Amino acid sequence: MEIRVIKHPLVDHKLTKLRDRTTEQPTFRRLVEELVTLLAYEATRGVRVEDVGIETPVAPTVGTRLMDPAPLVVPILRAGLGMLDGMLRLVPTAEVGFLGMIRDEETLQPATYAERLPQDLSGRQCYVLDPMLATGGSLGEAVKFLVGRGADDITCICLLAAPEGIENFKNLLAHLDVPCTLVVAAVDEKLDGQGYIVPGLGDAGDRLYGLAD
Repeated sequence: MEIRVIKHPLVDHKLTKLRDRTTEQPTFRRLVEELVTLLAYEATRGVRVEDVGIETPVAPTVGTRLMDPAPLVVPILRAGLGMLDGMLRLVPTAEVGFLGMIRDEETLQPATYAERLPQDLSGRQCYVLDPMLATGGSLGEAVKFLVGRGADDITCICLLAAPEGIENFKNLLAHLDVPCTLVVAAVDEKLDGQGYIVPGLGDAGDRLYGLAD
């Protein structure tokens, strides 16, 4: 598995604003969208393309276009939805599937509760969106789910990751013979006893959509 930590002044600036507990919800949503677009620029370096002949106003030339089938973007519900617009801004022709994962707050084990995806993902490049790679369980199960449908190239985009989550994620995917890339804005210090990333930015879903306890 390849891990890319994106170092760029604008990435660091936007991430700092996201971490700030005083950042209001509308601003938080906008910053997530902007940050994901920056991460997606790096995450799509390996997107499959082909040559295409076109006519410019001056002369014929050969350009580049995305290959069929189109890339599939898969936000993990619910927090991953907050990353979708940022991704589609960069790749508007991508198709979108949805995967609902929930983590038991006591055992920290993930389970799938909903999905809206093609039955056959053979030959599809998939881009999975999940703000926080904490324990790594949910993202790992999501990748295995996609591989089970035939996906053969998967890139995961996260805002933050914890070292423990990265290690667990690697272990979950160790037996899969499918290329997987993890793109993150930063790797934080650790997980706390409740499975939250430290220093992190809190619960991304609650900060995006509210409904906190």
